[in-house]
Amino acid sequence: MTPPVLVLCAHGTANPQGQQVFSALYAAVRDLRPDLRVELAFVDVQQPSVVDVVAHWAPVAPEVVVVPVLLATGYHVQVDIAEAVAPFGNTRSTAPLGPDPVLSDILAERVEQAGVAPGDVLVVAAAGSSRPEAREAPEQAARELAQRLRRTVTVGYGASAQPTVPDAVRAARPQAGRVVLASYLLAPGHFHDKLHDAGADLVTDPLGADPRLAQLIVRRFEEAR
Repeated sequence: MTPPVLVLCAHGTANPQGQQVFSALYAAVRDLRPDLRVELAFVDVQQPSVVDVVAHWAPVAPEVVVVPVLLATGYHVQVDIAEAVAPFGNTRSTAPLGPDPVLSDILAERVEQAGVAPGDVLVVAAAGSSRPEAREAPEQAARELAQRLRRTVTVGYGASAQPTVPDAVRAARPQAGRVVLASYLLAPGHFHDKLHDAGADLVTDPLGADPRLAQLIVRRFEEAR
């Protein structure tokens, strides 16, 4: 008998290092939950699509739960993934990974690993979305990061929201000797590459395939059940 299916649904990227992040998260979740059928799907760039994966497993599995491996809500969560699960009564999607304090924990570690110094001002750099509710997750991460590191933290967006990352960097410049971009992104790829041209003095690594993200994916799965 087919076990319940957990589908990790990532955005997708053409960047090989970014692809490795998604593959590593998939493998980590599979190790955490050997009792489940774990699948990897995408909403853009890579295959298989979430539509195809859900359509394949929904008729044969007792339940299919899609976990958006995305750091905030937005079009992909509210439209692409929602439409993929809508035709099937035994299929549902969960909340995205953000907002969640786990993301702020990892973000703070990336900032410290990058060598942040006293007096530096941080800008959390998120992908961005035209949907206002997508701002909640990066803004919460910025607030939590400010509390943890006891310094000023603002937010900039890569696309479809204001302020843009370059504008946020320019606004922060008079306040500090250095401006540090804290990459609120999962993996290397298009948006992370653009951060290096935004005028900051330092750019952190993306969150990456941290084991806590795999645990968060499993938690989202259980919350939806």
